Parts: sequence; C-alpha cells; structure tokens
Amino acid sequence: MYLSANKTTGTETRRFPIYGSIALVVCLAAWACSWLRIAPFSPYTFFPLWLGYILFMDALVVARHGTSLLLRMRWRYVILFGVSSLFWWLFEFFNIPVQNWHYVFDHPYSPLGYFLFASLNFSTVLPAVLETTELLSTFKPLQPRLAATESGPRLPLSGFIALEIIGVAALVLPWAFPHYFFPLVWFGLTLLLDPINNFMGRKSAYAHIAVRDWRFFVLPLGALVCGFFWEMWNFYALPKWYYTVPFIGFWKVFEMPLLGFTGYLPFALELFALYQFVLLITRQKQDYLVI
Repeated sequence: MYLSANKTTGTETRRFPIYGSIALVVCLAAWACSWLRIAPFSPYTFFPLWLGYILFMDALVVARHGTSLLLRMRWRYVILFGVSSLFWWLFEFFNIPVQNWHYVFDHPYSPLGYFLFASLNFSTVLPAVLETTELLSTFKPLQPRLAATESGPRLPLSGFIALEIIGVAALVLPWAFPHYFFPLVWFGLTLLLDPINNFMGRKSAYAHIAVRDWRFFVLPLGALVCGFFWEMWNFYALPKWYYTVPFIGFWKVFEMPLLGFTGYLPFALELFALYQFVLLITRQKQDYLVI
C-alpha cells in the first residue's frame, strides 16, 4: 500500500501516506487558529494540533521504515489515547502538593466540562512521545541495541526490594516536603514501577541500563522534542499553562524555565514504566513498540 519498487535500480522506495499530508494541514491550521485567537476555534485547538502532529509523525515513520505504531496497532491505537488521559490525570494528582504548573483559561468551565475538555487534551501525551521516539529510532545511531522483543536481564531480589523502597520514598517526599522534593515527581513512578515490570519479565529501563544500551536514551530524547513543541505551542495559546518552580524559575524559554526542560527526560521513562505496567496488569503479551 505504501511501497513502490524502482525497476531501474532495484531499490525500494516508500511513499508518504496521504493521512500524513492531511494531518500536517490540520496541525498547521490548529496552530494558526490558536496563536491568532481565531474564534470560535482557538480555545479548542490543542487536541487537533497534537492529533495532527501525532499522525504526521506516524506517516514519517511509514515513509522511512515501512511500518508504524498506527499500522501495527490498527484499532488498538485508539486505546493509547485513553491510557494517556489516565496517565496525565495521575500527574495532575502529583502536582497537588508541589503546584509546579497552573492553567489559565479563556472562560470558566463547569467541573464536568473541564474534566472532558482536559481528558481529551491529555489523551495526546503518550501517543506524541511514542511516535516521536519511533521516528528518531528509524535513524540507525539511535536504535536501541536491546531488541524490542527481549526483556533483558532481571533484577536480583535485593535490588528489586531496594528500588521499591526508594520508589515509595520518592512518591511520598514531594507530599511531605514539596518545596525541596518536587523533582521526584518525575522519578518516583519509574523507581516504583520499572523494577516491577522487570521482575515480572516486561520490558524495562533497567534492562537497557544493565546491558549498557545507552541508545535507549532515544526515548527521553523523544519526550524532549515533544517538550519543545508543547512549550512553544503553549506560549501564545489560550487556554495555556505556566510554571512556578522553586530554585530554577529563571532563564525561561517560552513559559518553561530552561532547566525545567530536563524534566522531560525522566518523564519519558515514567511514561514507559506506566505503559509497561498497564500491559502487565492487563496481561497483554504484545506492546507494539520498537524500543
């Protein structure tokens, strides 16, 4: 469907899927409506903007690799969006004690309206990071060495217990001392869930570290790329968010303190740990990821 053979050279070229072109148009149109405050569309551009980004990234992967997350998952692809909403609501809960990010709205929303509106927007987070990571991994120097079908080495029991204790502490300390331990919001879930995933035979960040597969950094890199676009597209948008982060609230790039961008790196590992944990508790054998 997306491949064509070159009879002269014997090489194979991959065509760019039509949905990718449509997605790019949607993304650019939503961006324009958001920044230009074009009524009545501008308050509702976040989801189409990021849906366009996600499907455009997917199409680029098809053009480079011949397959993609969407083509492999088919109808299951929609589930990523629902899971993503649940994931980010969890981070909204973690933000309660630290209050590191806040929202500015164009008009008041009812509790139900806010929940539905926010859930739709939150649904794009996980697919955006996974699609960006998959595109980056089509470049050979960024392809993880540990095969996607391999779970890698297991933690020893003592290491598992130690990491679980640290993980619990990392989740509790931001509630007890939010002013000082707010960075642990971006580490606690990885420290808690990644060892469980590894111990139960799921893919894990630990396994990549154990075999010194530093190319797994492609996942945090993917989140960092998304982070740049999140912050850039947010800057002139309404609704939007802004940050109040102790100690590092200077040298802002868009609304984000420059050092705050480093939070996207461990955030990617938390998304990965959460995703693998959901697959574990729902007893799904296949996760469709290339990392």
